[in-house]
Amino acid sequence: MITRDIATFLRFARATPTDAGPANARGAFLVTPEAFRLAEQSASDNRYMDMGVEVGADRALAQHRALQRALSTTLPTVCFPGREDTPDALFPNNVFGTAPGRLILGHMRHEVRQREAERSDIRAFFRDVLGYAELDLRQQPGICELTGSLIIDRARGLGFVGLTDRCDEAGAAAMHAAFGLRATFLFDLAPGEYHTNVVLSILAGRAVVIAPGGFADPAAAEAIAALYAPHALVIDAAQKQAFAANCIALSDEVCWMSATGVAALSEAQRDILAAAGFALQGVELDEIEKAGGSLRCCVAEIF
Repeated sequence: MITRDIATFLRFARATPTDAGPANARGAFLVTPEAFRLAEQSASDNRYMDMGVEVGADRALAQHRALQRALSTTLPTVCFPGREDTPDALFPNNVFGTAPGRLILGHMRHEVRQREAERSDIRAFFRDVLGYAELDLRQQPGICELTGSLIIDRARGLGFVGLTDRCDEAGAAAMHAAFGLRATFLFDLAPGEYHTNVVLSILAGRAVVIAPGGFADPAAAEAIAALYAPHALVIDAAQKQAFAANCIALSDEVCWMSATGVAALSEAQRDILAAAGFALQGVELDEIEKAGGSLRCCVAEIF
């Protein structure tokens, strides 16, 4: 089922058991920020980027290495080298997604990001090493930037898609089929937002971090928060800007977030995550965040 209707989705979602598959990934992969710089094409519709700031390539690389080290304490975390002609490749989750036994290639809006899907080494890793089939969504007309635009409750098989220029309804339908979802809820993001994963994260099917200000219709955000209540961490505009919603659970015990995001949360908000069973772990990523994404954007999950 794919729907925009809030009541219809909630009825289905509340009756859906948590037996669709593992709630968390079994591995993760990253792509290093080689020759780190800001991509002008991406900045055209990403207000979290400021082309006027200076960026430090060495500092970005050091922060990225620290991220890999940190995540490797939770699950196997492999890292591919970046390339100079793909400056946004450090955010691989938009281009590469997985479901058990298959690699999914996203249909990116900007040409500078379309190049990333040509990485023969990454594709060969999944095809030849892991034995995954490949689903290439570039062959269909819809724009779909995978888990940038689509947030998945893997335990229930539910999808949440914020529609923008980075994902249209045709792309949402393609992702729904590719990931094998039971139901997908479509909603418009607020003007100026580019990816759903900056305003919404579902943690191991048990909790949600959500920024209602990033939704065009507040009722859509309220419905999602209600679905995961009482473990719903609602954040404000400043906390959204600090990337507090750009977080991820890679196990049942830990929520990973950038240090910027962690610092923006109140004690009461941190207690919501603790009540859901999550320890909050922060990683310093302020240099990488200048490129308009944060911790969750850096992580491509392997299911």
